[in-house]
Amino acid sequence: MSETELIMPTSTDELVDAVKSAVKGGKVVKVSGAGTKAVIGNHVAADLEISTTKLSGVTEYIHSELVMTAQAGTPLSVVEKELAKNNQMLAFEPSDYAQLLGSDKEQTIGGVFATNMSGSRRLSAGAARDALLGVKFVNGKGQLIKSGGKVMKNVTGLDLVKLLAGSWGTLGIMSEVTFKVLPRPEIMKTILISGLSDADATSAMAKAMGQSTEVSSAAHLPQSVSGAFLDGSYEGQSITALRLEGLKESVDDREKRLMDALSEYSNLSVIETEQSAILWQEIANVKPFIDADTIIWKVSVAPSEGHKLVAELGKTTDVDALYDWQGGLVWISMKSGHNAGELRQLIKSLGGGHATLIRASEEVRSEVDVFEPQPLPVAALSARIKAQIDPQNILNPGRMSQNDDVMNKAAV
Repeated sequence: MSETELIMPTSTDELVDAVKSAVKGGKVVKVSGAGTKAVIGNHVAADLEISTTKLSGVTEYIHSELVMTAQAGTPLSVVEKELAKNNQMLAFEPSDYAQLLGSDKEQTIGGVFATNMSGSRRLSAGAARDALLGVKFVNGKGQLIKSGGKVMKNVTGLDLVKLLAGSWGTLGIMSEVTFKVLPRPEIMKTILISGLSDADATSAMAKAMGQSTEVSSAAHLPQSVSGAFLDGSYEGQSITALRLEGLKESVDDREKRLMDALSEYSNLSVIETEQSAILWQEIANVKPFIDADTIIWKVSVAPSEGHKLVAELGKTTDVDALYDWQGGLVWISMKSGHNAGELRQLIKSLGGGHATLIRASEEVRSEVDVFEPQPLPVAALSARIKAQIDPQNILNPGRMSQNDDVMNKAAV
């Protein structure tokens, strides 16, 4: 088997030329950024790999309008450092799976949007795709497309922008992204409730989110994983975390009202801005499972059903779990076996949702659908979109589905 040729364009023109050449030669392209999430998804048998890492740099930043434009290969740290100069941030707080997946690379801003990396603040700030205003990308025909605008009210091509976010390089290769940013909150506090079961924590989070205290994030760390956070300060006791952010006077007032609302729970404490920031980054990056030799699933369900899913799985499989997004995002660590069929059937029985296999051996990944299989009508629509944007199916074919042939037939 010949080695995959690596191409690293240094300009949009070079990117266009590379894709045009691939189209002309009938070559399959593996689309990549820094490669921090390269092991997620099905294997792509490519003739060449096009990496965007040389397309780097912030091209425009209008801080007064809360809008930034950057080339797709710009390291996330460069974007965040530039935003910090004006005390601004990416509100969706992107997760970073590099350590979880054994990578020593740094993810790019294009990779963040291409995979829709959304952290713990998703509850209040929305997902990465909600912040994406516009994109420049090269489609599977070798055409440079510009879609979207620099303000949210400019909705030209907005649907295409949303389609690119979370498409994992299957629809186009991003060269530039424009996105909204927000001011960084003055202070951050996190109320911690210790000692709750998964079920009781679900109730506590629901109660907190039902208050008028603007809780921006809610998570539950079972006793089995809590020792991984904040240098082991809470090892041996489960922790339910509720975040408050904003101006100091407002946060202080909301903290008091939320503490009063949760007075039925005796083990309440508060951590301040610095520790809070560390805790929520550790949660978003799935710290407890980084060094574990386990299979990792990312599961989305209704917030009220997450603990039920884990309890049912625990009857037949050795599992650990971490709950984010008020329990609606469940990180599941399995010691042995992948149990994909059982997992997805349980999700269906609990009202629906989806499961993505984040970490597993290549053998396991080859045996299961890494991403949630789409219902046939949705698969047919996806195939029609793919056929319009990438008619020769040269961009990351099969990465999100092992059944491209089925999908393409369904689209006819």
